[in-house]
Amino acid sequence: MELTRQLVRISDRTLVGTEDEVLLSFREKIEYCKLVDRLNVSVIQLNPIQQKKIDSLLIKSVCTAVRTATVAVPVTLSPVNAKETWEALKGASHARLQVSAPVSSVQMEYLLHKKPAAVTDLISSAIRECRQMTEEVEFIAEDATRSEISFLCAVLREAVHQGAGIITICDNAGSMAPDETATFIKNLKEKIPEMNQVTVGFSCANTLYLADACAIAAVRNGARELKAVISRKDYISLPNVCKILKTKGSEYGVYVDTGTEQMNRSVLQMGALFSGYGNRGYNAAPEDSAGSEILHAEDSRQTVLAAAVKLGYDLNDEDQEKIWNSFLKLTAKKPEISFRELDAIIAAEAMQVPSAYHDIRFAIQTDHSLGAMAHVKMKYHEEDVEGVSAGDGVVDAAFMAIEKAIGRHLELDGFQIQAITEGQAAMGETIVKLRNEGKLYSGRGLSTDITGASVMAYVNALNKIVFEEEEE
Repeated sequence: MELTRQLVRISDRTLVGTEDEVLLSFREKIEYCKLVDRLNVSVIQLNPIQQKKIDSLLIKSVCTAVRTATVAVPVTLSPVNAKETWEALKGASHARLQVSAPVSSVQMEYLLHKKPAAVTDLISSAIRECRQMTEEVEFIAEDATRSEISFLCAVLREAVHQGAGIITICDNAGSMAPDETATFIKNLKEKIPEMNQVTVGFSCANTLYLADACAIAAVRNGARELKAVISRKDYISLPNVCKILKTKGSEYGVYVDTGTEQMNRSVLQMGALFSGYGNRGYNAAPEDSAGSEILHAEDSRQTVLAAAVKLGYDLNDEDQEKIWNSFLKLTAKKPEISFRELDAIIAAEAMQVPSAYHDIRFAIQTDHSLGAMAHVKMKYHEEDVEGVSAGDGVVDAAFMAIEKAIGRHLELDGFQIQAITEGQAAMGETIVKLRNEGKLYSGRGLSTDITGASVMAYVNALNKIVFEEEEE
């Protein structure tokens, strides 16, 4: 039985043509795609190229970041930009060009200002041009459920004839019930024998709150790819349909290989990008990270890890275990801990690595009129490096001198100082948060000298970045 089950591919289209996509920064979009890729979705869909320089760079960056999923990008119809889209996309491990076009009379007139015959010619030409670049071409029939059935059949036959290997049927209005969806897909496959030669996809708006049910109905009648979203309620829900197909797939003769075991954690991470922290931008310090939110001793592991995500961290399984154990030890002594304290736990416990940069020495000079000057010397493995820089204050000068020594600029995402002992020889603790390639790294420093603690924390975070880079 297991051998006869067919794979249902999940295509994530969360970033396509939505407010969410606009609100996320460049790096956050890349981070989102990396999270979805780790969830093992089959396809990640992006918006078409409109601003050539910016959009092409985003596509290329996503292609580099995504390891297993197919990256799919639509071409524009008029004029067809298949070549420039492929230039941006071709670096992906798996790439797909999409030809998307309205096929209902209303939308063809309103969006393309063309008659059905002219639209068919545009679609045919675009698919033919895309097939010259790649074998994986998808035709997306927008508003298909409101199309004249004779025209829809004709245009789908033409799409298959020109080489489209995936045909996606869209219910943009979300007006069909599950039984109507089942009948619609079944009738299309009966009327168009060519549909049995390709993968049939399905997408549906959630206007009637039936999108998930309609998606399952489509699967039961031959659809083998579903377009879904993570963060919104206006479309097929990726977590919901994966859970349904994991549970009921054997009855339907299908399966999904999307990781439902990691789904809850991934959805929390993705939700954090869309609900506040990500939308404020990386340079803005959320009130949460300043310690205004509280975790309690009775909070679950999921709640604690969600708080870490909210602070901006992407922790692996090993680090999650360390953070959870440290949380339990701390809450055994005190019933509540702040987000600031959670930050300190993560900085101290997560991703402890060998020190590529070590043997740190520094000197600081200050002048009321000239500001501060820092001189930092340290070793990179066995090589001596050093940097000298002026700054607005001693800590700023020290950080800039480190950048001169290492020959690169790193984005400072957060900086915290607090005394952890009292008296004239009080021990100071600093937490430095650096962001590199969209990922957050934190370091912790302890010293009676606050500048020394800051330098130690910065280099601690830096070593975590360098360790990952050298491991690749």
